[in-house]
Amino acid sequence: MTGMGGCSSLGDLASTWRKLLNGESGLRLQQPFPQFPLKPLGMLHSAPSSLEQILPELVQQTLKDAGLTAPLPDCGIVIGSSRAQQGRLETFASQVYQGGQLDRRASWYSALPYTPATLAAMECGSQSAVLSPMAACATGLGAIARGMQLIREGTCDRVLAGAVETPITLLTLASFERMGALARQGCYPFDRQREGLALAEGAALLLLEREDIALKRETQIYGELLDFGLTADGYHVSAPQPESLGAIAAVKQCLERSGLNPEDIHYIHAHGTSTKLNDSREAALIQWLFPQGVPVSSSKGATGHTIGASGALGVAFCLLAIRDRQLPPCVGLRDPEFDLDLITHSRQQDCDRVLCLSFGFGGQNAAIALCRYPHP
Repeated sequence: MTGMGGCSSLGDLASTWRKLLNGESGLRLQQPFPQFPLKPLGMLHSAPSSLEQILPELVQQTLKDAGLTAPLPDCGIVIGSSRAQQGRLETFASQVYQGGQLDRRASWYSALPYTPATLAAMECGSQSAVLSPMAACATGLGAIARGMQLIREGTCDRVLAGAVETPITLLTLASFERMGALARQGCYPFDRQREGLALAEGAALLLLEREDIALKRETQIYGELLDFGLTADGYHVSAPQPESLGAIAAVKQCLERSGLNPEDIHYIHAHGTSTKLNDSREAALIQWLFPQGVPVSSSKGATGHTIGASGALGVAFCLLAIRDRQLPPCVGLRDPEFDLDLITHSRQQDCDRVLCLSFGFGGQNAAIALCRYPHP
């Protein structure tokens, strides 16, 4: 990992990390649509954002951080989004439903799911593999894992990977509200009084490079991707498998491929959505697989739930934790419900090997292991 760029309701990646360590939250009670009540949301601006507002600058940030400039024709692109251009599709549907005509300046194909990857490819000048995976809330980790595969199989020497999400749309809010998943006042992962998730906009991109190329360029190296685990429950369209068998298999797969034992992990960035079901299942999973205890936190109390981008942001936070030897807190946590080593205030601690987890609708399970470079 030689470059990073990101944004959240707390600002750019550097600002987000600083405020996260300070225990600040970017969530605010907002009402972007008059027909929908006030809800805690994590928005980049006063109105819902679009992918076009986020991606070009984010690509340039990431390349600059890696010491590279466009065009990079040989750079692979793996950038996903769970919602992609849903806001634009809703606008199109509304225009048709109301008997109007579509704006001739807006082409329907600009609203298709692959838009994030193609926008990034144009900004990067890529003529290599361009992929746009979708795996619900596990999209970010899935994209980074696919980027690693492209390098390992020799298809690419470097890959720009990550995810972006602009989910503040009327249909998305209404859907999560119908499920009873939205918080009323705030987001408190793993707290006994947690209310639900808070939707948020955000993104994170990472520049992955082959080790010898990064060393030859004498560039910074944030850390090394060891390996990953990806599984699916095949159980329900939204609810996780009751015994979390698929999720457990993903974490075990990740550890085995990485050559790690549970006691080798120094920190876990949990999915931690602040919903009753996710947090209880994830806490049980961590207790089962890591009985020796390991520091755990979720960043969603600070950033909100950026859906498909949450895993990519989680990986960025893991790399910054390794670099700064600082474990981020579980913002909003006051009364922990679970017997875990939950971090309530930023903690100064060496963390050479970390784990990032994501779990999405449809039983999508993802885990990625990262470590300090060079190996301790």
